[in-house]
Amino acid sequence: MSNDEIYPEGNNIPQVNGHALTGNDGEMTLTVLGCGTLGIAILSGILTSLSSLNSSEPTPSPSGTNTPTAQREADNLPPRVPSRFIACVTRDASAKRIKTALSSHLSSLRILKNENLKGVQQADVIILGCKPKNLKDGILREPGMREALSGKLVISILAGTSIESLEENVYGSEAPKAADTVAEGRCRFVRVMPNTASLIRSSMTVIADSIPPLSSSQSALVTWILSRIGRVVHLPPYMMDAATALCGSGPAFFALMLEAMADGAVAMGLPRAEAQMMAAQTMKGTAEMVLNGQHPALLREQVCTPGGCTAGGLQVLEDGRVRASVATGVRTASVAASRLGRGEQGVNGPR
Repeated sequence: MSNDEIYPEGNNIPQVNGHALTGNDGEMTLTVLGCGTLGIAILSGILTSLSSLNSSEPTPSPSGTNTPTAQREADNLPPRVPSRFIACVTRDASAKRIKTALSSHLSSLRILKNENLKGVQQADVIILGCKPKNLKDGILREPGMREALSGKLVISILAGTSIESLEENVYGSEAPKAADTVAEGRCRFVRVMPNTASLIRSSMTVIADSIPPLSSSQSALVTWILSRIGRVVHLPPYMMDAATALCGSGPAFFALMLEAMADGAVAMGLPRAEAQMMAAQTMKGTAEMVLNGQHPALLREQVCTPGGCTAGGLQVLEDGRVRASVATGVRTASVAASRLGRGEQGVNGPR
C-alpha cells in the first residue's frame, strides 16, 4: 500500500428534488484526521444519511404517514453538506479497516496514509479524531499545517482537550484571543464529546458553545454532522467535563449496573444469555420511557407497589447507598476529566 492510497471517487453529489446540496461554491470535502473507531462511526452515519437522500422509497414518519426518506432528511439539512470525504490514517491496518467498514461508500471516500497535510489542504471541514497523545506528538504542528487550516472549521472529538489547548498547538504563543478568532481568518475549533454508542448511531453527543459563536451555517453543519450518530445537545464549554463524565463515561457505568442485574438473575436460576438480554432490554425500555417524557421518580413509583418485591429490592439498593455511589462516581469522573484536560497524570490515585 502506498503512502497515498486513493479509492475511486465518484460524482454522486447528494441531491433532493434535483437540487445539489453543496451550494454555489462547489463540493464540500470533509477530512477525518486520525480516522479511528469514532471517525469511522461518524463517516458511516454521514454517508448512510446522504445515501438516503436519493431514496425514493416511502417510509413511515413519526406521524404515521409515509414520507420519502430524502424529503425527511432534507427538512433538517444545513445550506451545504459534505459530498467528498478523506480519511487520514498512519497504518495499513487502519486503512483496511476503513475500507471494510465503509465498503459501500468508497466512491466518495479517499483514504490517505501518512498524508495528514494533504488531507487538511484539500478539506473544507476537518474532524480531529486522533488520540490526545498524537496532539502532543505534534500532529497539528507539521510544517504547512497552520496554513492548511487557515479559515477552516475543525471539529475536535479529543476527550479532555480544550479549545485553548488546540489553538496553542497550532498557533503557539500567538494563540488567538476569542474576539480575534474570526477577524484574523484563523481556523475555528469546535469541541464535541460523542460516546461509544456512536457505533450504532445512538450516541449522546455534547457540542460546546463556541466563543465567539459560529455562523448560522457552520453551527447547522456541526449539528447535522453529529446528529448522524445520535442525539446532540449544546452546552457552555465549562460544562464539558461534567458532560464527559455523564455521557462519555456513562456507558461504562450503565454496563456495570446492567451486568450486576444480570448476575443477580443468574444467581436465582436464569440462564446467562437470557438474563443479559432481559436486563439490556429492560434498561433500554426504561430509558425510552424517560426520553418520551416520563420522570424517573414517577416511573419508579409506578412500578413500586406497597409491600411488593420491587419495594424490597429498592430498599436494599438504598441501604447500600447505590444512588449516592453512582452520583459520586459521576462527580469523580468529572474531576478526573478536568485534570486530564490540564495534562495531569495519575488522576485516579488514592484519595
